[in-house]
Amino acid sequence: MTTDIPVLAPLRRSPVARRKLLVFTCFLATAVTLTPIVMMVLVAFQSDTESMQTKPSFWPSSWHTENIGRAFDLVPIGRYLLNTVIFAGGTTILETITAALAAYAFARLAFRGREVLFGVYLATLMIPTQVTLVPQFILVAKLHGVDTWAGMILPHAFTALGVFLLRQFFLGVPRDYEEAARLDGASRWQTFIRVIVPLAVPAIATLAVFKFISQWNNLLWPLVISNSDATRTASVGLQVFQSTNGTQWNLLLMAATITTVPLILLFFLTQRWFVKGITMSGLGGR
Repeated sequence: MTTDIPVLAPLRRSPVARRKLLVFTCFLATAVTLTPIVMMVLVAFQSDTESMQTKPSFWPSSWHTENIGRAFDLVPIGRYLLNTVIFAGGTTILETITAALAAYAFARLAFRGREVLFGVYLATLMIPTQVTLVPQFILVAKLHGVDTWAGMILPHAFTALGVFLLRQFFLGVPRDYEEAARLDGASRWQTFIRVIVPLAVPAIATLAVFKFISQWNNLLWPLVISNSDATRTASVGLQVFQSTNGTQWNLLLMAATITTVPLILLFFLTQRWFVKGITMSGLGGR
């Protein structure tokens, strides 16, 4: 025998009440997520004295737009942003290519031990990044890759998550398309490039957005492998900013705001592909 909780009983009977509860929950989650970002932007435009108060007023008494120029003068933020684009873009391009090739092999090519190998490959997702950090650094150091782009990008150009995501999508592509291309004389490689890849553009775009955002925010590996401004990324640059300029919260948060803007623009530019990829790939519960 089941008994309804009095508070939840109206929700079970009324679709309108359930919809209102869903809207309220989404609004609350959005407010909680955006509050720190809004506070960061507001403090970034405060004066030095106002941002250092014991009981700060988050809304600035006057907007100090000159903090943007001051932040650029203290550290080379422009260089850090360019380095981040190179690092995140390089790893994104390489992982997208390697993940697409490996995923197609696991989804379409029949070879002995395929399922076992795929399971072992997925098991690497259970290994924390911190566990492989020291071996990766020793390997890169012995190959003279410290403080180089190759040493920063190549260790992050292969991940099992991208292979899993694209494999789930490739499994849903009907084999009739490939068979028709093979009947027309296309090779396996031509079928992959001209048939499979165009169909998988939403899933590939989703993987690229995931990878780019994760590498843009990556702090641990660039912090370990980069030793100069020539390769320091924005996340490492913020650490350098804080260590060299102390707790100038308004300028530190201004630098953080500047490094966050490209990600916001990226999301709005790729939102259509992002949502479509989530819906059509395995992450959408298809």
